[in-house]
Formats: sequence, structure tokens, C-alpha cells
Amino acid sequence: MPLVEKNYRIHNNRKNRAIAGLSMGGGHSLNIAIPNLEQFAYIGVYSSGIFGITGAGPGAPANPGEPWEVQHQENLDNARLKQSLKLFWFVTGKDDFLIETTRATVAMFRKHNFDVTYNESDGGHTWINWRNYLYEFAPLLFQ
Repeated sequence: MPLVEKNYRIHNNRKNRAIAGLSMGGGHSLNIAIPNLEQFAYIGVYSSGIFGITGAGPGAPANPGEPWEVQHQENLDNARLKQSLKLFWFVTGKDDFLIETTRATVAMFRKHNFDVTYNESDGGHTWINWRNYLYEFAPLLFQ
């Protein structure tokens, strides 16, 4: 962000900043956005979630240590930070191998009173889905 803010004429405030990612990038987007929630008004996660949240499968740590939810408890329960979050958007294909990771992640955020938009599309972990997800997500930004 500092590089872009230094070299381009942009609005560098929360209401004009979004973060999104697909697959592992969706997990990274959550790992960046939630600890820095005061910087992002729009978050998009495609075919992803908190890796290891189900305790098994792709991304599950061998030695999990403190759960992600516990590590980020302060921001997850901060009503002030959630108040200015304009869009928290998840989508995953019904045949995606990460569907349970996405569902568990969405459930965890809803448990912490985030207003999450969640959709399941046809298909799996594929480029055609991610193109469609971007096509759906982009018009929702900066409204």
C-alpha cells in the first residue's frame, strides 16, 4: 500500500480501499484484512477461508497452536471496526474441495456478528468460477 500511495494518485482511506483474493490469496486477504480492519471497507474471498479452520484438510497446520479465531479475537469482536465494513463477500463452488473451509469460515464470522454475504456457485476450484466471481464482486465496490 505505501508504494501505491506514494506513486499513484489515489484515495488512501478505508472507504476507498478493498482487498480480495482467490484460493490461497483469499486466505491471505483475511490474514491481512482482519488484523487491519480499520484500513478496508470491502473484503472479497473466492474459494477460500481460514486454512485449517475445520481441523483437517488443505492448510491444516500440523501443530495448530492458538486458533486463528483466538489470535484475532479483539478485531472479531470490535463493533466499531465492523460498523464501517461495507461488504464482506464470500463465494465458493459447490464442488470446490475448500467448500467446508469456506462454510466454517463464514459461520465463524457470523458468530462474531459480521454481516457476511455468502453464495455457492456451480463448479469447483476453477479459473472460470474466479472470473465470474470477480465479475460479480467488482460492481459492488465503492457504492
